[in-house]
Amino acid sequence: MTDTTQGAPHTGSAQDAGDGNAPSFWTKVTFGFGSVAFGVKDNGFSYFLLLFYGTVVGLEPGLVGLAILIALVLDAISDPLVGYWSDNFRSRWGRRHPFMYASALPVSLSFFLLWNPPDWSQGALFAYLLCLSILIRTFITFYETPSYALLPELTTSYEERTSFQIFRTFFAWVGGNSLTVLMFGVLLVPTAQYADGILNREAYATFGIVGSCLMFLSIMVSSLGTHNRIPTLRQPGPPERKTVRRVFAEIFETLRDRNFLMLFWAFVMGSMATGVAASLAFIMLSYFWEFTEFQRFLWTALVMVSAFGALLIAPRLVRRFGKRNTVVGLGVVAFSVAPMPVILRLFDLMPENGDPLLFPLVAIINTVDLAMIIALQGTMYSMIADLVESGELRTGRRSEGLYYSAVTFTRKTTVGLGAFAGGTMLSLIQFPDGAAPGTVNDDVIWWLGALYAPTLLTLWATMLFAVSRFGLDREGHQANLRALAEGKGAQG
Repeated sequence: MTDTTQGAPHTGSAQDAGDGNAPSFWTKVTFGFGSVAFGVKDNGFSYFLLLFYGTVVGLEPGLVGLAILIALVLDAISDPLVGYWSDNFRSRWGRRHPFMYASALPVSLSFFLLWNPPDWSQGALFAYLLCLSILIRTFITFYETPSYALLPELTTSYEERTSFQIFRTFFAWVGGNSLTVLMFGVLLVPTAQYADGILNREAYATFGIVGSCLMFLSIMVSSLGTHNRIPTLRQPGPPERKTVRRVFAEIFETLRDRNFLMLFWAFVMGSMATGVAASLAFIMLSYFWEFTEFQRFLWTALVMVSAFGALLIAPRLVRRFGKRNTVVGLGVVAFSVAPMPVILRLFDLMPENGDPLLFPLVAIINTVDLAMIIALQGTMYSMIADLVESGELRTGRRSEGLYYSAVTFTRKTTVGLGAFAGGTMLSLIQFPDGAAPGTVNDDVIWWLGALYAPTLLTLWATMLFAVSRFGLDREGHQANLRALAEGKGAQG
């Protein structure tokens, strides 16, 4: 593709549905399948990294947390720069695909190395973990941000963007959770050598091999599956010499938008809530509810059911109620129900631990509720796509990469901020190290639930308030498309 103009935008959902360039179902699926790479990385960091390095490898847990936090801080700098670069990159393969193809091998290799550390000293192991944490986060940004940024150009339809995005969210959950099921159902089970399968170092090495192969496959399938869309994608305007000051000025100008800031704040709060829930998930299952190993495995596997449910309900709700109303409506229901079993237990209104009714009751509530939460997440992510045309009208530039770099970054805060909050809660209640389920003092367990539920409710409520302030609806999006088609945007 040699044309370097930005090209005329599509004029809306009607054209998307009827023209010959409308993306196929295969494009939708392959675009969505690309999120498996991020899901594998995210679940690995959320559930197993601290456990592996802190318990199996023997690195001081505080150093593990420090390495993750430092990598997270550097992400705050690298993510928008990668987004800006991909917005302005020129090649015969467009703005995005060169980044996507180039990231496949480095992402996979760095993930493999992360789970196969050498037997080094504490200081050397810390440096090893820090370097690999930075590398894999940077490489995943080089893939995830440009890949995500394809969405606004694959379709301009308000509803179809939700359909594309829910496939993306679906595969992120299914891809990441499939390896979690593999770990707890197959790799971390007790053996003759390891009475506690969690201490089996070879299991984590296998996890690294399977995960790295799945990440490579995900990136390549998604890149190749969307490659035929390159001729329909935008190219940046004529090349300009820009100073560093000009680059950062353009970044801040693009992101200084009220609707974007509301969504960004919502993503941060939602990611923190997800991080708290993920970091304490197996503490709650093992100690608060005292579920068995098999019940914890079933709990993890039921996430697949929730993801399928979200795939079905999100597009239908958006067509009927719009994106903002769908997110707020689902959130009010889901976030009211999600902490209710914990709150009821605090007041002795749930079956006792070990009661045959307890696991089915809590598992069904969680499965249905999680389906609503995943549908909510997918709808929120699709709202970012609608900001692109609004930003183009305001600045004269297409900045999909910049907008989605914010999404990439906030999703990474799940591990850093969420794990920090979860760890702080355990420290406040003086949760004992190495205690067996059923042996922890009842007061400590009560305070675990008393801090867990209100923390999530506060974060979720803040997230929904921010979303409720988002002002771009279906009619506003269509108006933006018409204005761009009429050439009314700013000249960048």
